[in-house]
Amino acid sequence: MNDLEIVLPKEYLPILSKIDSTMALAKHDTQNFNKASSQFKVAILDVVDLTPINSAVHLLAVIQQARMALEESSISVRRKRIVLERKEKELLLSEGSAGDELLIDIDELKMQLSNIEDAAKGGVRRLANALDQYQNILSALDKDHLTELDYEKDQIRYHIMTAFNQALTAARSRGGLIDEGNHIYLFQLGINGAVAQAEVTSFLSAEQEELNNNRAPSHSGIVKWLELLADKFEKEPEAYAEYRNLKTLNKSLILELESE
Repeated sequence: MNDLEIVLPKEYLPILSKIDSTMALAKHDTQNFNKASSQFKVAILDVVDLTPINSAVHLLAVIQQARMALEESSISVRRKRIVLERKEKELLLSEGSAGDELLIDIDELKMQLSNIEDAAKGGVRRLANALDQYQNILSALDKDHLTELDYEKDQIRYHIMTAFNQALTAARSRGGLIDEGNHIYLFQLGINGAVAQAEVTSFLSAEQEELNNNRAPSHSGIVKWLELLADKFEKEPEAYAEYRNLKTLNKSLILELESE
């Protein structure tokens, strides 16, 4: 923190000394956490899609973002190293204030390179985790890779399950009634709101019966219920689209890219 000693009043020297005594430890330990999210947060709170395929697509977006950030960091590092090398050569030939300015430039470049390197370490771990999670989903689905057709076919189940999950969540805080926004969502999926309300009411009643009998309803029970609803209503979105002379899937426009 020597640079700060130059710009701060002398009464700050004891504080700066205290910072210096622990900063090395903090810098070392920070390397363990130079990433946007923990593995737990990615799996539980970031990738919240209700179907494996939609989760995989979400992870692909994370993978692409992390890959692009690392590639941009790599280019930035290469460029800064060239500038740093040039300025170090200029410093050898400089005199007076010109040399002082070059020293500042060199310190700044070294600081920037160090910060980029630290961020890249976290970025690499984030990318590796996302790739591992993606591969786990593919293995569970017994697929070598994910296609656009896989994604399009999955959208019906994903949206039905999401709509009913949101409807159930809203009903829990509204005396058992689905809110207006999710009634609109269900209507757009071709699902009658009264029928959807009956499904939610029946599920809430079954849960309450479990509680009355001193049994705790499980989270997996909700997921199973959502999957059954996806089975039950899977024809409704396509029927509603056909009524409006629309197609939910045009296979002639699907690109089947060869895996590399």
